[in-house]
Amino acid sequence: MNSRRNTRLGCVVLLAIISLAVGSIAAAQNSAQNVVPPTAVQAAKMPQYASRLAHRSGVQASTKAPRVRLGSCSQKLPGTRNRTFGNLKPDQFEWSYDNGPANGNTDAWTINFGFVVSDSFNVSYNNTAVTAMSFAAWLFDGDTQPSVEVSITSAENGGTSYFDQIVNFTQGNCTVNQFGYNVCYGWANITGPILNAGTYWVNLQNASVPSGDPVYWDENSGAGCGGAGCPSSASESEVGTIPSEAFTILGTASTTTTSTSSRANDCIREQSGYFTVIHDFNGSDGSSPSGVAIDHAGNLYGPAQSSGNGTIYKLAQAADWALSTLYNFVGGAGGSNPQGVIVGANDNLYGAAQGGIQNCNSGYCGFIFGLRPSPTACLTGSCRWTENVAYDFTGLTDAQQGNGLVSDHAGNLYGVSTPGGAQQAGAVFELTPSIGGWTESILYSFPGGAAGAGPVDVLVGNDGNLYGMTGGGGTYGGGTVFQLTPSGDGWTEAVLYDIPIDTFMGSNPHSLLQDSEGNLFGIYDFPLQYYPGNFSLIFMLTPSNGQWTFTVIHQGNTELSDDVFPNIALDSVGDLWGTGTADAGCAPPVDYAYIFELQRVNNTWQYYTPALWSYTYWMPSGALAFDSQGYLYGTTSLCGAYGQGAVWQFSW
Repeated sequence: MNSRRNTRLGCVVLLAIISLAVGSIAAAQNSAQNVVPPTAVQAAKMPQYASRLAHRSGVQASTKAPRVRLGSCSQKLPGTRNRTFGNLKPDQFEWSYDNGPANGNTDAWTINFGFVVSDSFNVSYNNTAVTAMSFAAWLFDGDTQPSVEVSITSAENGGTSYFDQIVNFTQGNCTVNQFGYNVCYGWANITGPILNAGTYWVNLQNASVPSGDPVYWDENSGAGCGGAGCPSSASESEVGTIPSEAFTILGTASTTTTSTSSRANDCIREQSGYFTVIHDFNGSDGSSPSGVAIDHAGNLYGPAQSSGNGTIYKLAQAADWALSTLYNFVGGAGGSNPQGVIVGANDNLYGAAQGGIQNCNSGYCGFIFGLRPSPTACLTGSCRWTENVAYDFTGLTDAQQGNGLVSDHAGNLYGVSTPGGAQQAGAVFELTPSIGGWTESILYSFPGGAAGAGPVDVLVGNDGNLYGMTGGGGTYGGGTVFQLTPSGDGWTEAVLYDIPIDTFMGSNPHSLLQDSEGNLFGIYDFPLQYYPGNFSLIFMLTPSNGQWTFTVIHQGNTELSDDVFPNIALDSVGDLWGTGTADAGCAPPVDYAYIFELQRVNNTWQYYTPALWSYTYWMPSGALAFDSQGYLYGTTSLCGAYGQGAVWQFSW
């Protein structure tokens, strides 16, 4: 690489004569030459580029980066001991160095026209084969992800060279930033070097796009960086020390292991992807968010707490994600503690809140609310929405404190009441739109005992029946999975599965889903008999000739003190995604959270986890949502930059 750098010195000297590499912007602007400065922000202020970057907003259409499956199987989940599974070969674990997600709005450094940018990265294991790389680039409108000369060396901008090739990157997940650039991630599989443990440098230069435009490497100063050696040390060839850039290096390493597990399908494989925090709550704009819902335009909505009463927020994406508060609850009868919202007909929002009529053991019975945009034109991005009460629950035998809303195609709403109903053992209710308001019907009141008690969720099945889970009752007292079928003027219940009881902690059933084939999926918790801790189990119920077959498709790692799954979601091809957390909290070293995928492979389920995020000290919570491009969104109720929770995006 040194020889190539020397051949460019004449070009660099000529550029330096016209304008210093990091010299004053004024000097660059006064130059008669079409000089490319080292940073994107400098270029954005120069006349020859400013006109091309002005007045752009919104999200550029882009293709998703492909999923990258590395090696055959990873047996190491960060924070646990290495282990082998069943008849799998000796432990081959997939290694990664993540220097954080793209910042996108600070600055970026030139990686063509003779400029070289270097960033350090750490290798933790001997005999690590580098197999893939990603980085975040700033591009002019119309440019696509470039080819870039990538080298891996023993020192910044030089030293011993272990790898040096022109690499073609695949573009994905582009957004437009405040300077008018497209900020795009790029992925590439490479046949890289075998490295021993230590510190190395990755160098980017000679980037090329068909237009001949400058290409820049996003500066993120190591924010969001995970693993040893973070943040990266970085330098620019003509300038010296600079802030570090956004990139990921992936690879595989061979290690030895002796412990075993009988779960042959529990093969942990890392998955490449991009994890981005799109909003950190700071307390003044809300705190403790709980789940997200998404509309047809890709806007996100959810509840958060604020001033003790709660708020409903919206996140809309333009140059960046912008949060606006749609409604603040006022407390008392006016409402507080809003539960997860859903997007109903005409993209109106619906949810449940405490408050309403004070007729439930001297307490409020709760109500269902609706939110819609104001009928007057909104000239800003932060206009409040209009709230209306869809239904006030009236008393103990009504569906008091009803929540868990879902909607059918006709716009009817369904939900559950854990304490209400005729026998005070819970109920399933329906709200039907009518002239001037909504009409409530109690579809089914649970009797307790073997039939179940305390419903926790409900869904509208593909066959028109209702399905749900109870948190109590059933044969073992741990709850049930139930079906409600229309019958005459009422509904008939059938128990599909009896959930085992966790005497000390409760079984905590939740997150029931149904796929296009009619299979049901859900989560409940179980304890170890001789070890303190709670662990989640994901199950599938498959219909066949009027019967239902129960299958465990994944369970928490019992080598941890806890490993629970707050949520799951189905993607467009029928694979399951979810989040997990162990030793919940916001401080290292023992706490972590992670995202996982359960992928259908020949009638079995393979488990993958993007270990890049396994040391994210978060507490995932609430519903997950996919957008039209298949990107996954969710929340953490605590932690984040200000300790008040955050909303995140995961793409791959």
